[in-house]
Amino acid sequence: AWFCGNREMALASSERGNGFWYEEQVTKELLIKAELKGIHFDSQSEFQRIQVIETVPFGKTLILDDHTQSSAVDEHAYHETLVHPAFMAHGSPKTVFIGGGGEGATARECLRWNSVERVVMCDLDKVACEECRDKLPEWSEGVYEDPRFEVVYEDALAFLKNWDGPKFDVIIMDISDPIECGPGIALYFKEFYEETARTKMSENGVFVTQSGACGLLNWHEVFSTIHSTCRSSFKHAHGFFVEIPSYGCPWGFNLCYNQCAFPQPQDWDPAEVDGRLAASVKDLAARPMQCYDGVGHRGMFNLPKWVRDGLRAETRVMTEATPVFLT
Repeated sequence: AWFCGNREMALASSERGNGFWYEEQVTKELLIKAELKGIHFDSQSEFQRIQVIETVPFGKTLILDDHTQSSAVDEHAYHETLVHPAFMAHGSPKTVFIGGGGEGATARECLRWNSVERVVMCDLDKVACEECRDKLPEWSEGVYEDPRFEVVYEDALAFLKNWDGPKFDVIIMDISDPIECGPGIALYFKEFYEETARTKMSENGVFVTQSGACGLLNWHEVFSTIHSTCRSSFKHAHGFFVEIPSYGCPWGFNLCYNQCAFPQPQDWDPAEVDGRLAASVKDLAARPMQCYDGVGHRGMFNLPKWVRDGLRAETRVMTEATPVFLT
């Protein structure tokens, strides 16, 4: 990603519009461009570059290592989609683990559920988490003050391997894409799914992971391989997606389990989803979901034909010996 204008270093000259512009690659041949209102924060932590910018179409936006993570306009689409289908599959989760999730918005959605008693979030980058809490308080909405929430600043893989507390009803991986030399690449490997995640899940536990771009031009980059890896590691793996305009394309996720209270999410009746959601989420009528409901759920789990065909044909499995990187 980069900025266009007349400022030094990160900002270069541009004749394509008035004022300043933010550009980011969707694919090697395709860019998304948004008019820039300002840069609120720009720094380097031990692990990554952290920026909070504001654009005209998307509002405040978190950028990590030149990649959009979430924006004010559509972060609910991402976080509601990541959390609620997995919670609905379990039915009544009490213990939740979040790998990554530095904005605090994933925890926000988890803590909306009446059944939840404990949410443990493990993020490697304390600086990023603290800056999100300070610069993007709308994302976390006070989760740090909720007694059910706890955060640790460690490597998620090592933390889970060493976890000897109660098993988790839902494990959520809200992590960076699998980039070569990135800190989270091992969290996409078959070894992690089978040897760590599955061993820390309760009997009817559900696992969900963000899984990269899922558009017509880029579903094959990592989404299909992550799905293939999940499919080889769990008895059931369901790919699903949602439109995220600030990403420039639809985004993919994978929901996995060996057994759960409400299996086969692609077949759930919309009215049943709405009913169970209303009974499970605190103050849903007063604070309705912005993206997720029964009809939306049905759409999320009905992938376009080109993606379904690609998932069936995909044979690659990500392991320590055979990683697949987003380039």
